[in-house]
Amino acid sequence: MLAPRPLVSSATRRRASVLGARPGRTRVATAAGRTAGGVILLLSAVLAPAQDELTARLKALPGVEAVQSENGTYDVTFAQPVDHAKPDGAKFPQHVFLRHTGFDKPVLLGTEGYAARGAQGGELATMLGGPNLVTVEHRYFGRSMPNPVDWKQLTVRNAADDMHAVVSAMKRLYKGKWVATGASKGGQTALFFKCFYPDDVDATVAYVAPINVAQEDPRINRFIETVGDAETRAKIKAFQIALLKREGEVLPLLGAKPEAFSMGVAKAYEYGALEYPYAFWQYGSKPESIPAPDAPAKALADEYRRVNTMFYYGDAGIRRFGAFIYQAFTEIGYYNYDIADFKPYLKANPSPTNLDIAPPGTKDAIVYDPRTLAFVFNTLQYRADRVVYIYGETDAWSATQMQLIGRTDAVKLVAKNASHNASVRAMDPDQKGLFYGAMERWLGMRLVRA
Repeated sequence: MLAPRPLVSSATRRRASVLGARPGRTRVATAAGRTAGGVILLLSAVLAPAQDELTARLKALPGVEAVQSENGTYDVTFAQPVDHAKPDGAKFPQHVFLRHTGFDKPVLLGTEGYAARGAQGGELATMLGGPNLVTVEHRYFGRSMPNPVDWKQLTVRNAADDMHAVVSAMKRLYKGKWVATGASKGGQTALFFKCFYPDDVDATVAYVAPINVAQEDPRINRFIETVGDAETRAKIKAFQIALLKREGEVLPLLGAKPEAFSMGVAKAYEYGALEYPYAFWQYGSKPESIPAPDAPAKALADEYRRVNTMFYYGDAGIRRFGAFIYQAFTEIGYYNYDIADFKPYLKANPSPTNLDIAPPGTKDAIVYDPRTLAFVFNTLQYRADRVVYIYGETDAWSATQMQLIGRTDAVKLVAKNASHNASVRAMDPDQKGLFYGAMERWLGMRLVRA
């Protein structure tokens, strides 16, 4: 699951490095490391102007329909079109969080992929010397929900148009350099925004952002079959088979409540077992945590509970991530499971598909549009300058990392032995040099070394 990571991370995420990358030259490096949400706009004032002045300036921004403040935090509601192709049509409230440090300071734009949990900056906030933080909650997540919900308008283009509207409005107040950043699905949001509005920001740093090129991209399963060493991969598969074969022993120990799983507890349990290796590699688990197939049932249950993959297949998980699954299967891609070694043991779930966790009522109507990511992939390869891509070497989502071919002024950094938590901070000096060199050239300012 492409779960959220805070903007060091934001609700779950990824990273990479750079030197004096020049236009037409792409630098790729490898390192060890880990990292750096509408529209109601929450503004937490640090050295803010007088509240009345700031409130008045926020109210004057295009699209703002309400401003509230409490304890130095401003809650500003923007009315966004549900369909940007019909700007006079239905609107929804999108939420943005902003922490103010000065109208003359840079802005770090957090491009969330899910619900926002405040204005977050991570390592980039340190590097930029205390910038203003603006974090945009993604449409159809958190409180940024249309009512009624029209799932057909949850598109990459509409989300990019949301970002453009927010940035265009905020630039009336903040004239400094702008850096867009996001992690995991938020990193995808940053890259999609870059493709549709290449000049809205001065630089983009995308952490662990996969670029899938199919509804179910086969590269992800090939990665699962080759990452790490053969011993660890065999241990993972043996654990999965043990979970399925010993379901009668393990499932009762989990305390799963039938009313929390509309698809059925047994089916959700089997899905969780299939999902295990993706979570294992995404979050950097250690092989020592995997019990032997003949270990006591409690040991198997404890490890299964630790990765918590069954959650995604319960009603709470579908409420939280269903909108992502809709996006994945209509535009941005995902994966399915290779069940060749598990088929004899899949009693409740013989034909698994993650379409089962799409929002209720949407599964049979979902149609994949390959044009969106084809456009994104081509744009990032040939036209997207001033971008840093950061990935973790053993992160399952690095399987579909962006492939650069030297046609853009961009940098890709792969953090060695890092998972979905890759960052600039833990890289070696050469890689950091690449990163700082490119960012300082693009922004025309010196960064604080993290």
